[in-house]
Amino acid sequence: MITKLEALLERIDPGRTLDEAGRGMDIALNSFSVPAGPLVRWEDFQRCVLRFFRHAEQKILGMSTPFGGSDEFHWGRCLGLLMKAFGRNGEKAAFELTRTGVEGGINRVLREMARAMSEDYGKNWVETQIWNYWNSLSTAEKLSAPDEYLRQFGHLLPTELTEASAGRIRANFPQFLIEHPGLIRRLRAVARRS
Repeated sequence: MITKLEALLERIDPGRTLDEAGRGMDIALNSFSVPAGPLVRWEDFQRCVLRFFRHAEQKILGMSTPFGGSDEFHWGRCLGLLMKAFGRNGEKAAFELTRTGVEGGINRVLREMARAMSEDYGKNWVETQIWNYWNSLSTAEKLSAPDEYLRQFGHLLPTELTEASAGRIRANFPQFLIEHPGLIRRLRAVARRS
């Protein structure tokens, strides 16, 4: 019989979460009509980014129509993604790339924005699954879950995490689980290169 932790780890497997979000973003990028040539006006850049954001969100969430809301609301979300992708003044850096057409221009901006969206959506889904799992456990199950995890994955973890009865893992187990898909993804990447 599969345990609650095993069921959770299956649900948050990077192939079902992080990689799936990435596939959704690939579909969004490949199905979006990118304007030809550089976008030299801020309004054209902003309109293109907003259009892509709504298109990408619709694709990754599997919605038949885009999520509602004002342009101002969605632009705030776009700014966060542009800053994540291009730094503190991300919208200015992205517009400069778009305006000049250098380093891939608008295509690069949308690709970086898609990557940031993919990471956010994948991580949000994982966190939701983990907190739903954790909040459903009894106190005894919460105390035994780290033991089960360590039996299965402890040999893959750095010794500083497993020393002293793995106190750091036990004290922050839900937060630690949030990092699990990334750990598995990195291990699979190493295995593929070998």
